[in-house]
Amino acid sequence: MLANLPRSVTLARSKEKRFWRTQETDIGVTMSSSTSDWNTPIIAEFRRSHGKVGGSWKGAPLLLLNHTGARTGKARVNPVMYLRDGDRYLVFASKGGADRNPDWYHNLKAHPHIKIEVGDEVVAVQAEEIKGPERDRFYALQSSLYPRFADYQKRTKRVIPVMALTPETAR
Repeated sequence: MLANLPRSVTLARSKEKRFWRTQETDIGVTMSSSTSDWNTPIIAEFRRSHGKVGGSWKGAPLLLLNHTGARTGKARVNPVMYLRDGDRYLVFASKGGADRNPDWYHNLKAHPHIKIEVGDEVVAVQAEEIKGPERDRFYALQSSLYPRFADYQKRTKRVIPVMALTPETAR
């Protein structure tokens, strides 16, 4: 798995591995029990660089989902690309075009009140799935901005879910 990572991520991972096993944030403790967890260096770089990351994510709008495992109840953190829609942050459960939804999608469905990190800001949000023509419109927009999302949809038979994260202050 490590060989498939961009060089910048591999180097960051080796430097940050021990640090992120016990790193405390204003949201809680971020922990990784897996040495193959490729999200760990991205999360570390995001937090260290005020929401900016390099490598294959350079320039992409990223946020960190801070959510709770649907089955385990454990705190989880995932970096994901987003698209703004007014006050909402739209995230796409693409999982690189895999035939199954990412775990974070199931977690948001089970526990929709979460926190996200955008830059240096922590925002309490409510997650809600967008369906039908609205979902199709936003997925097409994301695909036009980032063509790899069109490729992800072509790789799978499932309809890739779009989740709207609405700040609780805007509700």
